[in-house]
Amino acid sequence: MFISKALTTFLGAAALTALPLMGLSEGGNQPNVATENSGRLPLEDLRSFAKVFEQIRQGYVEEVDDRTLLEYAIKGMLQGLDPHSSYLDRRSFDDLQANTTGEFAGLGIEVGIEDDHITVITPMDDTPASRAGLKSGDVILRLSGKSLKGIGLDEAVEWMRGPKGSSVTLTIARKGHKQPFDVTLKRDTVRVRSVRSKVLDEGYGYLRISQFQLDTGADVAEELIKLQKKGALKGLIIDLRNNPGGVLQSSVKVADAFLEEGLVVYTEGRNEAANLSYSAEPGDLTEGAPLVVLINAGSASAAEIVAGALQDHRRAVVMGTDSFGKGSVQTVIPINDERAIKLTTALYYTPNGRSIQAQGITPDITVERVKVTRLNDTPRPTEADLAGHLDNGNGGADRTSEDRAREQEERDNWLDRDNQIFEALNVLKGLNLYAHRDRGLRERFARADKKQ
Repeated sequence: MFISKALTTFLGAAALTALPLMGLSEGGNQPNVATENSGRLPLEDLRSFAKVFEQIRQGYVEEVDDRTLLEYAIKGMLQGLDPHSSYLDRRSFDDLQANTTGEFAGLGIEVGIEDDHITVITPMDDTPASRAGLKSGDVILRLSGKSLKGIGLDEAVEWMRGPKGSSVTLTIARKGHKQPFDVTLKRDTVRVRSVRSKVLDEGYGYLRISQFQLDTGADVAEELIKLQKKGALKGLIIDLRNNPGGVLQSSVKVADAFLEEGLVVYTEGRNEAANLSYSAEPGDLTEGAPLVVLINAGSASAAEIVAGALQDHRRAVVMGTDSFGKGSVQTVIPINDERAIKLTTALYYTPNGRSIQAQGITPDITVERVKVTRLNDTPRPTEADLAGHLDNGNGGADRTSEDRAREQEERDNWLDRDNQIFEALNVLKGLNLYAHRDRGLRERFARADKKQ
């Protein structure tokens, strides 16, 4: 069993954030951090700080330069505020921008920890990992000769990153191979699409959003067009499980894609610049098709904005388990060309005024991720199995016990792979059936009124 949620080779601690775009570059509308008390500095406390600083300079067992000590002080000051405010040096800032744009130099592997081993979840399409033939389930034992045993996921991901064009050798253990083998990969620019889609059943689509990058709103629109080209949508599953969040404005665009109007989210902070509201523009890209949104404890921040907005507008049924509960907004404020701070500047609220901070989104229907086993595995004979049975009469094909067993096997495969998607699909079918029945009743009553 995986004990840590999957991380790609560029994700880091900065992932759990609803990040306004304005903080990513100089000249954005940065919040005014001055307060009514900022005119007077606490001199006595500053003297204490100076004394501690000097004691460390003079007495610490190893010499530490002044610049490093001051950086430590800044980091400690921000970390003491909340879990999401932080100091970003050049590398951290670059990582955050990679998260936001979805582009980085690396191998293109999604990895996790299984049984204390760094394990490949999936190689991304058209990346060094996929071209080298890495497979889901491969265990990475060593990286250029360095053992990964006991190494944390974040550290392993850090080792896999590197400049474009540089090479790294992975020692792989694969099921069916008696001995580990080496694979050498050359790092390249990897573009991670945060959205993918597929058709689950005739007319029923599946939309997976793994995180909210700058282009996620446009990517959602593109994937919906692909789905609709395959047939009219009777319903859509939006999978936000294990989505750690990302760019706030992208979450607004995603929610807007399914709403005709109304508030999506609003933020409130100490400063007026942090008080913002975002509303949907006319145009539901699914034309009112029923929606189910899947969430779990790994759904955070921007993912919770989408789930909360669609839930409050009664546009979607939210299924799964309680979300993470991160309801704060971080603004990235550049300090100079190489450094920035990520500062919590506001809380966000769903259209109905709910703050999900430290509480999370509660699903409308709770469905745990479980392994389901069917009790009756023995196919029972049907009328179609009996010798000399009558034909259907309407021209329908016979459905023997063998046919039904084959259909049941397909359903069991779904249950075995992902019972939450299976249940969401059942709910969608029920919603679609009810919508058609309700529409038929309205049309019947309308005809009756005309006759009167």
